[in-house]
Amino acid sequence: MSPISSHTVRRRTRHNASGYSLLEILIVLAIIAMIVALVGPRLFAQLDKSKVAAAKVQMQGIKAALSTMRLDIDRYPSAEEGLALLQTAPNQTVPGWAGPYLDGNLPMDPWGRAFGYAPPTSGSDAPTITSLGADGKSGGSGNDADLSL
Repeated sequence: MSPISSHTVRRRTRHNASGYSLLEILIVLAIIAMIVALVGPRLFAQLDKSKVAAAKVQMQGIKAALSTMRLDIDRYPSAEEGLALLQTAPNQTVPGWAGPYLDGNLPMDPWGRAFGYAPPTSGSDAPTITSLGADGKSGGSGNDADLSL
């Protein structure tokens, strides 16, 4: 019987001590999953809040463009003309139209849908710009609530 050399003992000890055990990896994964479960919903709620804020800013920009156009042509677009009048001149001549009043295309709301437009009901009122919110349906609450300006 030959004695075990010190080199063999060192190699076996070093081999057993390197790396992580499966249990250690599972514990780390469980901790990461708990952190994601706690923090994830809060991050997504902030994302939804930022979309609502972005929609309001876009609606204010559209309303400002409508006000500029009203100064030029002395009226707001009709329901038939809609927001498209901000971008393209109508087929018939509109005296004073100096558009386009928005750079690029008409903006979409942060959820990828077109903004709604309702002309003023009386001469002194302003038009209404709307977005149906995250769900795209009338009504709702929270992030699904309709936005109007």
